Amino acid sequence: MTTDEDDSPCANGDPYALALRAGRGPVYLRLADGCRIRMPVHRWYAHPTEADESVLGRCVGPVLDVGCGPGRLCRALLSRGVFALGVDVTPRAAAHAIARGGIALCRSVFDRLPAEGGWQTVLLIDGNIGIGGDPRALLARCIQLTAPTGLLLVEVDPDEVEERCTARFEDLHGREGPPFPWARLGAPALHRVAESLALSVTDQWRYGHRRFLVLGRRDSTSGPR
Repeated sequence: MTTDEDDSPCANGDPYALALRAGRGPVYLRLADGCRIRMPVHRWYAHPTEADESVLGRCVGPVLDVGCGPGRLCRALLSRGVFALGVDVTPRAAAHAIARGGIALCRSVFDRLPAEGGWQTVLLIDGNIGIGGDPRALLARCIQLTAPTGLLLVEVDPDEVEERCTARFEDLHGREGPPFPWARLGAPALHRVAESLALSVTDQWRYGHRRFLVLGRRDSTSGPR
């Protein structure tokens, strides 16, 4: 990567980029309705939690981590001999993932990606089902990326919510980054979206306050319909 991120407007002005630069928070996701959600920046830089381990244990390589952030899940998988590639639109995030021993691309999931149609596991963790503000379009894209027997591991909101909105990152002092489309989806809403895409929920579980589901193509799975 040749861009000098320290001098870029994004790195200097966007609270999210600044939080990634420092490796700590606080940084908040400010939704259009005024709701403010604290983002777990410290967790993104820490070793995988027990909840993360419940995801990692279900991963079959090769793994694509969409919205990988600083790459904690990619690094953990690589350390276990499972090939994993992270993608993130934020240059700071991708650079941190690489610097900390991961493999990552600064790219959107909607851009052309390596090995399309060959990934056995695609991760949408840490609320990344919200990327792009349209969960159905995101899941449809992730289906394109997976192998016929591939699975999508998705973390959903712990509440029964279904929301599309415009959001911004905000720091403790109220300084805001640029707006972007976002979505929040609980498990019932994800079930409905999955059904519309001929996907089956093959596994689901809770770990503490976090909730996860596994989705697979209906014609290649034998999980619950």
